[in-house]
Amino acid sequence: MIIWLASYPKSGNTWVRSFLTAYYFSEDGTFDVNKLNLIPDYPNKQFFDKEIKEGEIHNHWEESQNKIVSEKKIKFLKTHNSLIKAFDKEFTSPKHTLGVIYIIRDPRNVITSIKNHNDFSNYQQALDFMTNENAIISDYEHLQNHAKTNIINSWKINYKSWLSDNRFRRIDLKYEDLLINPFQTFRDLVVFVNTICRFNLRVDDKKLINAINSTSFKELQKIENSGNFKENVYSNDNVNKKKFFYLGPKNDWKKKLDKELIKYMNVFFREDLKKFDYEI
Repeated sequence: MIIWLASYPKSGNTWVRSFLTAYYFSEDGTFDVNKLNLIPDYPNKQFFDKEIKEGEIHNHWEESQNKIVSEKKIKFLKTHNSLIKAFDKEFTSPKHTLGVIYIIRDPRNVITSIKNHNDFSNYQQALDFMTNENAIISDYEHLQNHAKTNIINSWKINYKSWLSDNRFRRIDLKYEDLLINPFQTFRDLVVFVNTICRFNLRVDDKKLINAINSTSFKELQKIENSGNFKENVYSNDNVNKKKFFYLGPKNDWKKKLDKELIKYMNVFFREDLKKFDYEI
């Protein structure tokens, strides 16, 4: 069965994925970046027996997840896909899904990372992307295959699709809580995973602390700077890699965004910001 690690892009998914790798795939909680692929991206070509054509990824969701479930193992999968139906095809269903971990982040901080990651020239382009209800991301240029196509929709649709579906056992994590209170927030995550997996285990607090410390933003930046992180994307010139671990805790919308953009986003996302107790 699948445990989905889901989020809108640049919301902390890789951070949480690194923590889960450190806690569940090591003896003492020390993160090994070479084990990060134990929690792979979905969708991706490794899950499909055939080449995926453009616009047809939805036709292969069920078949590929049937195959995963048939292995009778618990599998963490990272995704940015919305929990939607596309041409009457469900992204996933209770027969495939053991549980969901969803990460939410203040959109006013997401936009800075989106601008950098997607190589947008200005914040308006980043905002247009975040509010595009039909947004899709892919890696066709490097894979020559549409198997890594994520239908992410807009920031708003993405989170609502996952948080409004009560068919799944789910824990919701705020990126900001991971920063402010990492011990308790990550501990709650381990309790959730142990519970849905029926692991009769107490939380190993020493291992938990090691996993938190070895996957801090500073440590992940060190790994990236050493050249050992393999998931960077390239800028539009296809020569230079973009910084994946870009600003992290230093990403402060009050300092990064101009007043007009802040005003617009506060109005546009007002109900969402209130829902998650973000400052307006």
